[in-house]
Amino acid sequence: MRKLQYRMVETLEAVCETVKILKSRKAAAVDLEADSMFHFTEKVCLIQIAVKELVFVIDPLKIPDLSPLKAFFAEPQIMKIFHGADYDIRSLYRDFNITVNNLFDTHLASRYLGYRETGLDAVLNQHFNLQVNKKYQKKDWSQRPLSPNMVEYAAVDAFYLIPLAEILTAELKEKKRLKWVLEACDVLSNVRPAKTNCSPLFLKFKGAGKLSRRRLAVLEKLLQLREKMAKEKDRPLFKIVGNASVMKLVRYLPRTMKQLKKSTALSEKQVGMFGEDILKTISHALEIPEDQLPVYPRNKPPRLAPDVPPRVKALKRWRNAKANLLNIEPAIVATKSVITSIAVKNPASVGELEAVDELKEWQKRRFGEEIIDALKIDDVSLKEKKRNRGATWKK
Repeated sequence: MRKLQYRMVETLEAVCETVKILKSRKAAAVDLEADSMFHFTEKVCLIQIAVKELVFVIDPLKIPDLSPLKAFFAEPQIMKIFHGADYDIRSLYRDFNITVNNLFDTHLASRYLGYRETGLDAVLNQHFNLQVNKKYQKKDWSQRPLSPNMVEYAAVDAFYLIPLAEILTAELKEKKRLKWVLEACDVLSNVRPAKTNCSPLFLKFKGAGKLSRRRLAVLEKLLQLREKMAKEKDRPLFKIVGNASVMKLVRYLPRTMKQLKKSTALSEKQVGMFGEDILKTISHALEIPEDQLPVYPRNKPPRLAPDVPPRVKALKRWRNAKANLLNIEPAIVATKSVITSIAVKNPASVGELEAVDELKEWQKRRFGEEIIDALKIDDVSLKEKKRNRGATWKK
């Protein structure tokens, strides 16, 4: 295998030179390192971009202007290769307003090929017998200077992505699934970071929906306190108080320092740092008037017509059998939401599948006739059952 070579890019001039090289290539691999494990507001700390013979390791913390990179990422003639691109696409847009065109995600490709293990470590090991050293995976990438070993670690993944993409592309072509992946990648390239809003914090907290309104109020106040402290200390939320500890506080509702310690929700250090503020917060939440307590929103699914559930079952039977035949995850053939949408619209022909917006073009082309057949079989079965019920009633 080729020897890893990398070049640090730490000035605007070097970025411009790098972009000139990148724009002459047909493909480049991309990977990022961020500091979400160490700071409240995460940021991209390194951008690794590889061509076949070299990895450019770009340091955004030393370069105030990365706008020259926008042209490279937007260029539709250059394939940008990522593995598990969702987080990276969102981060590039959030920090640098960078959009990515012509994406190829090796993680998606692995899934569409039916790989049982699709993590980058497993896939690299499978194809290159490579054991990646994860010693620096949880390091603080915002610290400077970076050691040569850390930089080399960051460069390795991107270095192998181009040959990996070539192998996976050949396999996809052989199985006639390349267009499937490219369409999925096109959708993935348009993901964006979630917009900040004023919604209650408990809406994103697992288990909140099972709480009483009073305990829900306590949870919300504790989450607000945790966020405030995390901002002040510039630490991620879990390094202030973990979710499991927050829920334990909500269940125990300690009112005194003795009760707080007895709950074992917090470590001795956390009790010393945050104990008084937490007790005050719980106390205030317990005094909120009944008519001002929060209500967890319950979005009831739309009521389905009686004929829809049998169609859903028929489509799931077809979907699961097809996934088993193709040796891929059932959700790749059709997700639950897509199946429900098809069942509700009940198309009578392949042409009518155009009305199912959730269905991708490759799914319509590859499975369209089979979907219609599955619905027809179910429709005949349903009519037969209705006739039998009618006959039984007459007797």
